[in-house]
Amino acid sequence: MTNIHESYEDYLKAIFLISKNNKGGWISNSEISNFLNVKPSSVTNMLYNLKANEFIDWRPRKSIRITKKGKEIAIEIIKNYNSLFNFFSRVLKLKNEILVQKLSCEIEHHINPEISNALENLILESNT
Repeated sequence: MTNIHESYEDYLKAIFLISKNNKGGWISNSEISNFLNVKPSSVTNMLYNLKANEFIDWRPRKSIRITKKGKEIAIEIIKNYNSLFNFFSRVLKLKNEILVQKLSCEIEHHINPEISNALENLILESNT
C-alpha cells in the first residue's frame, strides 16, 4: 500500500466509485461533497492535495477525473474493504452489517497486499 493519508484514500475511493457512473469518468465537486457528506470547501481543499500528488486531473471550478495512479490506490482500498467485509461476515459470521461495514472501512487503510491475499485465501478456504 502506498503510504498516503487515510483521508486521501477515502477521497480517491469516492472519486473512483462516483466516476464509474459518469460519462468519461468526469465528476463534480458537489458529487464528492454529497457522497462523503462533507462541505464543498473541504472537498476543494482536498482536491488541491490530490492534484499535487498526481492522483487526479483537475483545475479549480472544473470537473475532476481520477488518474491511473489514483485509480490504482482506489481499487486497492476497495479490494481491502471487500476482503475485510467478507472475512467479518462470512468467516467470523458477524450479523450486524453496520458494524461489519464500519470495521471494514476503518481497517481497510491498514492492511497490505500480503494480508489482503491471506484474507482472500482464508475466505475461499472457509467456503469449501
